[in-house]
Amino acid sequence: MSDTEKQIRDALASYTDPYLGKNLIDAKALKSLDVTDALCRVVIELGFPAQRYAKQLRDELLKRVAQVAGARKIDIEIGFKIISHSVQRGVKALPNVKNTIAVASGKGGVGKSTTAVNLALALASEGARVGILDADIYGPSQPRMLGSTAKPESRDGRSMEPIMAHGVQSMSIGYLIDEESPMIWRGPMVTQALEQLLRDTNWDDVDYLIIDLPPGTGDTQLTLAQKIPVTGAVIVTTPQDIALLDARKGLKMFQKVEVPVFGIVENMSTHICSKCGHEEHIFGEGGGRRMAEEYGVDLLGSLPLEMGIREQADGGNPTVAAEPEGRIAEIYRDIARKVAAKIATQSKDYSSKFPNIVIQNT
Repeated sequence: MSDTEKQIRDALASYTDPYLGKNLIDAKALKSLDVTDALCRVVIELGFPAQRYAKQLRDELLKRVAQVAGARKIDIEIGFKIISHSVQRGVKALPNVKNTIAVASGKGGVGKSTTAVNLALALASEGARVGILDADIYGPSQPRMLGSTAKPESRDGRSMEPIMAHGVQSMSIGYLIDEESPMIWRGPMVTQALEQLLRDTNWDDVDYLIIDLPPGTGDTQLTLAQKIPVTGAVIVTTPQDIALLDARKGLKMFQKVEVPVFGIVENMSTHICSKCGHEEHIFGEGGGRRMAEEYGVDLLGSLPLEMGIREQADGGNPTVAAEPEGRIAEIYRDIARKVAAKIATQSKDYSSKFPNIVIQNT
């Protein structure tokens, strides 16, 4: 290794990536480094989608490399590759789905479904192939939030094609029934329906499947934890003490079944009056951060109590799709990158590389 090449590697190592929590050398993201008398070419390959983040990262690295590259032309290429990561023990990964993210809350009304759909759209906007499964059989909300009333098609009479909306693949019991029809089903029927929706949908090469869970820690959550492959979970709460009590139960449930919890999203953290600009913590302050510190997980992000988020979700055009350059969309994208980067640092799934053993009579 030449002195110049070593200096360039040191320059790259001087930048700590905010999502990986380490420099790109230690994160093994440096795919290649070629240095000639005229050119310095750097190729970075991240393990999480970074279509929008790439420019910011390139600018940061360019600034550092330029200090040691001399008169050489600098070419920095930022790419990403998403692979499958391990799930809970004893559960087989889904075909055509690389990673599964459960979005959960202990309590209803904290904005979990809104967070789930915007997380899905944020990952898609960063260049990932994304699906979302509405696991709330009693109260499906994703069809309305995605603005779709289509009915799933079946090409073979046994499986269903996902509904495309805003560039995201989706499936929900809400696509199969009338919006106002109540689901008067007992627990076993609900869990069977959830498994069918998941396994009988022809997901098309999905990098991340978001599962929007119903609130609580009942049959649906237990089925998910025991029978459905989950790469990790995100807990959604508000700063309110009552919501935090229930959110803790959800977090502990995932810990007991050995599903990693990526972190906490705090919704409705603050309200800024649209008339006078006064800021008020209606549901309390700092509850999500205290919970994150208590359980040793990250506070992934905090979202304000803002009318536009609710209006856009109700109107079938969630914030990340409605205002992609807005402040709220950037918060969702920041959360999405943090979650995807955490997945990228987990153990890889090597099950597809194992040979199948077949015993034959010869």
